[in-house]
Amino acid sequence: MKKTDLCSSTEGTEVILATSSDEKHPPENIIDGNPETFWTTTGMFPQEFIICFHKHVKIEKLVIQSYLVRTLRIEKTTSKEPFDFEQWVEKDLVHTEGQLQNEEIVIDSIHSSAANHRPQTLQQTCVENLISSL
Repeated sequence: MKKTDLCSSTEGTEVILATSSDEKHPPENIIDGNPETFWTTTGMFPQEFIICFHKHVKIEKLVIQSYLVRTLRIEKTTSKEPFDFEQWVEKDLVHTEGQLQNEEIVIDSIHSSAANHRPQTLQQTCVENLISSL
């Protein structure tokens, strides 16, 4: 059975906040389902975006693709409004100079069952790598 990408605009998900925006690479690209598009930031840190699911979801796996991200922190809330976030996942990413970082995070059963209670809003904070190798 094919898994549905819950983090897709076609599923009713929307980006309700982003700390930076570029007209050629807007935050909505995060959820457009097109592997050729992306969100780009100003290079300042930390960068955040909030994705809102407008229905009950059970999150089993997160797939993150990024460049120059040092630490990934994902927070969640069960509130209908985007406040009272609690830390859900925090992970240091491997530095890959100029290469795409592919991270797959499998959510354990405790997190999965908690994510099934009410619509989830996830907040992701990305801290960009400050030191580049020459």
